[in-house]
Amino acid sequence: MTLLVVSLEVPKTFTDLTQTIRGFGAFAISFILLFIVWFNQYKFFRRYGLQDTITVILNGALLFVVLFYVYPLKFLFTFLIDKVIGGHGEVRLPNGNVQAMLESEAQMGTLMLIFGAGYLAVFLVFVALYLHAYSKRATLDLNSIEIFDTRQSIQEMTINCLVALFSMSLILIGGSRLAGLAGMTYMLTGIALAIHGTIMGRRRRRVETEFSVVSEAASFAND
Repeated sequence: MTLLVVSLEVPKTFTDLTQTIRGFGAFAISFILLFIVWFNQYKFFRRYGLQDTITVILNGALLFVVLFYVYPLKFLFTFLIDKVIGGHGEVRLPNGNVQAMLESEAQMGTLMLIFGAGYLAVFLVFVALYLHAYSKRATLDLNSIEIFDTRQSIQEMTINCLVALFSMSLILIGGSRLAGLAGMTYMLTGIALAIHGTIMGRRRRRVETEFSVVSEAASFAND
């Protein structure tokens, strides 16, 4: 989060202040995306509490990817927000000169590939973390509901990976002219996760019912 704002100085003039405020939208979107990454990490460690070597290495990989991901993330959304509010995708350099953030369509395609690669890397690490937790299900003594939730999490992270791969493939196959469409494909994530959540929610209720029946039977047998 610090890296998102560390390059900003305290505005010295009202013009500087308005320029800073123009960057708030990009900061807010970047903050939300990083918050989602943090929340997924938080949920994982609250669920499993793993501290073995593999978990530490994967968590380190996640931190590495996020640190790399921050600047392209902010750059992309600074450009997009500027376009949305009627700007021309330009930035004022320290020497006062105004320069286009992107100078060609090809650069936009490359930027979307960088964004996609970062997005893919983040969720690939989460897939690896949940697969590791699943492999430790006996050691962790996970019940049937917890095992189901672990599988669901693996599938959710995989969906994010597939969306990123689809977005990147559009550019790799169709070229930079499809960069806008490649960006819009990330909207599929919410739709796909909502459908997946609805289906898995129904299955989870059945697992809960079966778990309750088994638990009651075991309790009765012990009595």
